[in-house]
Amino acid sequence: MPADILLSPGDDLQSAMDSALPGSVIRLAPGEYRQKLLLRTPGLHIIGSGAESTTLVWDDYANKIHRDGKQYNTFRTYTMAVCADHVTMENLSIVNDALQPEEKGQEVALSVLGDQFRMINCRLSSTQDTLFAGPLPPDLIERYDGFLRDELRSAHPSSQRYTNCLIEGSVDFIFGCAEAVFDSCEIRSVYDVRQVGYVAAPAHSPAQTRGLHFLRCQFTCESGVLPRSIYLARPWRDYGLAVFEQCQYGPHIAGEGFDKWNDTHRDQTARFFESPCVQGRVPWVQKL
Repeated sequence: MPADILLSPGDDLQSAMDSALPGSVIRLAPGEYRQKLLLRTPGLHIIGSGAESTTLVWDDYANKIHRDGKQYNTFRTYTMAVCADHVTMENLSIVNDALQPEEKGQEVALSVLGDQFRMINCRLSSTQDTLFAGPLPPDLIERYDGFLRDELRSAHPSSQRYTNCLIEGSVDFIFGCAEAVFDSCEIRSVYDVRQVGYVAAPAHSPAQTRGLHFLRCQFTCESGVLPRSIYLARPWRDYGLAVFEQCQYGPHIAGEGFDKWNDTHRDQTARFFESPCVQGRVPWVQKL
């Protein structure tokens, strides 16, 4: 029978998730849970005591050397990876506190590869690549065979929903191939010495008709972020799909809104939509 499990800081959350039956509820008392986590049990419901008081935290980064002698790479840096379906998380924070991404590289807080994932009243915090809304693009699934665990290379389609959450980072901090809705979230850009940032980096295939959907979100920034220095999205792969609907933007958002990704021609293939469409946006963004 599913259980109702209560944990406190110092308890082993990984063991609790591994041994819990599908459908169990894990309740986390206030405090810091410093542990790298991989969730593989479907149907778990993890509830914290509030995003300001319950924090799951770790500090891996892309340029760090793993025990296998290789760099961690982006996709092994997660604080928590969700590799099971029908998982819900509420009232907690997931943080990667490595910092200094200009030296250390990508620093993922949360990777989600399960389907029907839900997150409510939570905070995701890091710098570069905060939230990986999986799966990986097909070319990386193939490239990382034998490097990433099979769970992290899953091609399983993923539907995700984030409601009333705070997601903060600096560069490409919401990225991947998921069909993900961000409803009434605060999307906060944090200071980065490189002084130019990007919020979303979608990588959808041309067959996908739904991508990253920002609905009624507020785009804010912390002090030190320059005006007009942050782009809403750039396509990580050719047909990346992102929708911005009924959102509010701070002065840190660049007037052009979107970037084509360096010297590529992805402005010809990317699928970016905005409603209402702000005057001065790049000509290839479409009205919703």
